[in-house]
Amino acid sequence: MEKNAKIYIAGHRGMVGSAIWRKLEDSGYTGLMGKTSAELDLRDQQSVAEFFEHEKPDYVFLAAAKVGGIVANNTYRADFLYENLAIQNNVIHQAYIQGVKKLMFLGSSCIYPKLAPQPLKEEYLLTGLLEPTNEPYAIAKIAGIKLCEAYRAQYDCNFISVMPTNLYGYNDNYHPQNSHVLPALIRRFHEAKVSGAPEVIIWGSGSPLREFLFADDLAEACLFLMENYHEPELINIGTGSDLSIRDLALLIRDIVGYTGELKFDSTKPDGTPRKLMDVSKLHSLGWRHTIELSEGIALAYSDFLKKQN
Repeated sequence: MEKNAKIYIAGHRGMVGSAIWRKLEDSGYTGLMGKTSAELDLRDQQSVAEFFEHEKPDYVFLAAAKVGGIVANNTYRADFLYENLAIQNNVIHQAYIQGVKKLMFLGSSCIYPKLAPQPLKEEYLLTGLLEPTNEPYAIAKIAGIKLCEAYRAQYDCNFISVMPTNLYGYNDNYHPQNSHVLPALIRRFHEAKVSGAPEVIIWGSGSPLREFLFADDLAEACLFLMENYHEPELINIGTGSDLSIRDLALLIRDIVGYTGELKFDSTKPDGTPRKLMDVSKLHSLGWRHTIELSEGIALAYSDFLKKQN
């Protein structure tokens, strides 16, 4: 990408989009563009068409999405399917219409079958049933991947798809009901510490295994792939290592400084038993993460504390 190219980051206010923005800015890219959802509703076909026609971006990072944790995904099933399909359809189609040089579509590790072999290889896509609680979101993301593949096959568009593992970091969502597990635990341990609560109850058995990547590491990988990856197949982005939700909770408890007990409510759903990404493809290209989990959680907690003031 040229340093003065017009680069549109869809979802630039979110955790992922803002991390990509910071990385590009720090790397000397000067033509960054972003619109808030109030300024541009990506679900609105006409608005997106007018934006692309007027601005004519050279490159697009499609990081905008309706996202949430297991509760939000299972509760707002229609919203997650419809809104994500609408966002993707509009942005990807207009990128083709206006001749965008390259587009990166950011998906999610939830696209893989619930009981796929571990670690998750890119070729496992569509080889089994999805996790029921986040099926609508996963189906939308799979449609986005296939849309990029189809525009590449039919129109020779340089559209690539990347699948990040579970993410956390600056500007994360700490909503009590709609957040992902890591930021949710940061908030709950912090609030328990402040209130002096004797215990924190955590959904599920604590046994599922999860992989976590700091969002700024993801942003670095996205820039690396935008410059070095041009293949039609999707590519995983992750660390290649995981830990149990129980061990994650213990780590966050120590970083937050909470001294109470942990109780696991096994009547609540666990979700997918394990979601570890196979990142051998990414590693073979020469990229590896640099921010380890304990360091990243400390950075995220510090950011969380700033947002509370």
